[in-house]
Formats: sequence, C-alpha cells, structure tokens
Amino acid sequence: MTYTTYYESPIGLLEIKGTEEAIISILFCENCDAMKDDTPLLRECCTQIDEYFKGLRKEFTFKYMTNGTAFQNKVWAELGAVPYGKTVSYKEIAVSIGNAKAIRAVGAANGRNMLMIVIPCHRIIGVSSGLTGYAGGLWRKEWLLQHEDRFRE
Repeated sequence: MTYTTYYESPIGLLEIKGTEEAIISILFCENCDAMKDDTPLLRECCTQIDEYFKGLRKEFTFKYMTNGTAFQNKVWAELGAVPYGKTVSYKEIAVSIGNAKAIRAVGAANGRNMLMIVIPCHRIIGVSSGLTGYAGGLWRKEWLLQHEDRFRE
C-alpha cells in the first residue's frame, strides 16, 4: 500500500509517498490532494527534510527506493554521491558512469528522479556552470544551491 503526506517547504509544497518499507517519491506539487496519511516512515522523512531546510542535515538516512532502468539507477547513484553544497556537470556524471557521450541521457535520467532533494539532482549543472533543467523549476534549483552554500562546512 502507498501512503502520502505533504511537507510545506520554504520553496513550495512537497508531496511525499512511501510504503511501509521505503519512501518512493518526493516531488513538488501545486494542486495536491488534501488527504494525508501518517506512518512512522513518513514522519521521519518529514523530520529529516525539515532539518535539511533548517541547515541541520546534509544527508538523509531514512530508507528510500528508486524505480528506474539500470541506466537511471546508475545515474541516480552518482547523483547521490555529489557532496552537499557542491555541483557537478551532466558531463562529469556521464564520464563517472563510464559513458562520456551520454550527457543527454544523464539529463533525461536526472529529469525522471522521483526523490527530489534526497537524490540531489539540483546539484547537476551545465558544463559552462549554468543552471539548466530542474523539474521543480530553475528558481527552486537556484534556491537549493544557495541554501546549501550557506550551510556548507
């Protein structure tokens, strides 16, 4: 069974979905259903996201699960390795997964990330250091990068 809750972040409402075992999606939403479920995992997820926005947490420890192709999962694993407050380019991710020519495919996988903030797709930028593509909107990507820069050690 899938459970849903919402978290009001400084940059908009997040819809959080999970099962008994793992969080399966964290996405920004505009017109969300008002019904909320309450499970220990959803509460823990909200607590950790709250700590992230307060600058107290730099990584997430709750259990989450991705549901993608082998290539997407490889990209998402690399995204997860990008340190808090740092950025890398789509090209650098492509090189790190062993396919320097897969820049667009990396961008497509990045765009299919269902665990925003937790799998930090906002930390991936264009090769010229420009902000490009973010499912939550470029203004949110910029906000998240500035937020992390403020609390970086």
